[in-house]
Amino acid sequence: MNLHGNVSDASAQLPGEGLKERRHFEVIESRQMDHLRVFHDVARALTTQLDLEEILGAIMQKMAQFFGPERWSLLMVDETAGELYYAIAVGENQHTLKGLRVKLGEGVAGWVAQTGNPLIVPDVSLDAHWSAFAKRFPDLHIQSIACVPIRSGTKTLGVIQLLNSKLDLLSEYSISFLRILCDYAAIAIQNARSMTLIQELTITDDCTGLFNARHLYTMLDEHVALNDCFSLLFVDLDHFKAVNDTHGHLIGSRLLAEVGGLMKRSLGPDCASFRYGGDEFVALMPGADKDAGVKATMKLRDALRSARFLEGAGLSLSISGSFGMATFPEDGATVPTILRSADTMMYEAKNATRDNVSVAGRGLLLEMSRAGGALRVGRNL
Repeated sequence: MNLHGNVSDASAQLPGEGLKERRHFEVIESRQMDHLRVFHDVARALTTQLDLEEILGAIMQKMAQFFGPERWSLLMVDETAGELYYAIAVGENQHTLKGLRVKLGEGVAGWVAQTGNPLIVPDVSLDAHWSAFAKRFPDLHIQSIACVPIRSGTKTLGVIQLLNSKLDLLSEYSISFLRILCDYAAIAIQNARSMTLIQELTITDDCTGLFNARHLYTMLDEHVALNDCFSLLFVDLDHFKAVNDTHGHLIGSRLLAEVGGLMKRSLGPDCASFRYGGDEFVALMPGADKDAGVKATMKLRDALRSARFLEGAGLSLSISGSFGMATFPEDGATVPTILRSADTMMYEAKNATRDNVSVAGRGLLLEMSRAGGALRVGRNL
C-alpha cells in the first residue's frame, strides 16, 4: 500500500500467482540440486579412485539416469589405428561390440570423433542425412541421437553416444550438463593415462626400454607366491668395456638398447626382459621348465652371436654373452635363492670361457674343442 491506502501497481498480483512462481523455482532448484549431487558423486569418484573403467562407468550411469536412453555407449579413440573401439556399452550385446571398430568419419560416432563437434538430433526423421543413415541400419531402430565428444584441449579422446533419449524434452541447461559430464570423462581418461605413464616410467629402464631391476623383484615375488614354474636367465655381455673404451659411452648405450631389442624379439612376448644393471640383462620365462628354458637360452645365445649392431651408425659391431640359467622351484624356492642360483651360473660361464651357457644342475653346455680352441656343444645339453 501507498500512503493513501491504495494498492501499488508494482506489488499487485493475481490470486495464486505467488504460489505458482514459488513452485516453479522449487522445481528449478530441485533439478539443479540433482545436478549438483551428480557433480559431487563424479568429482568424488575422480579423487578417490584411479580405475578408469570404474570412473567412466560411474559417469555413464549418472548420464543414463538423467537422459534415459534405450542404448548408450562410450567409444575410445585409437589414434594409431585411426579408429574407435567400444569401451562401455549398455542396452546392446557387449560381447558382439567388444571387437567392433568404427573408422573415424564413419557413422554417428565416427563423424563426431573426427570433427570434434557434438551431434544432437531429437528426431532423425526430420533430418535428411541422419534419416538416410537410420534407414541403412534398420536394426539399430534409431529415432534420436545424442553424440558428444570427450575432448582434452584440441584432441578428441572418445565419444559418448546416446540413442533414443527423450531429447526433445531436454533444455539447453541439460545439454550443458551433458557436456560437463563429458569434461569429467576427459579428466578421468587423462588422469588414467598419466598414471599409466608414471607406472611405466617407474618400472622401465630409460636406456634400453626394458623393465628395470625393481620390476624384476616385483614379478618374481608374484610368481613365487603363486608357485608358478619359471626359468630365470642372467646374461652378461662379454668385453663390453672395450666397446665403451673404443667408441665412447653414447655408442655403448645404443648397443645396450639394440641388445635389449634383440632379447625381446628372440624370447617372444610371453617372456619379460630386464636390464639388471650395467651390461647385465635378465630374462624371466614364465611356465618354462629346464628343457624349455635351455632351448630359449640357446636360441638367444645364437641370435646374439650372429647379429651385427649399430649398422645405422656406420658400424657393424658383434658381441657375445655369458649366460646363466636356473629353474624355479628346483634350483631355488625363494626369490633370493633363485636369483643367486642363476647369477652363480652366469659367473661360471663368464669365468670359464665366456660366450657360454651354464645351467643349474647341468653345468656348462658348451666346452672348448681341443682343435682350434673353438666352443662346441657339450654333453650336458
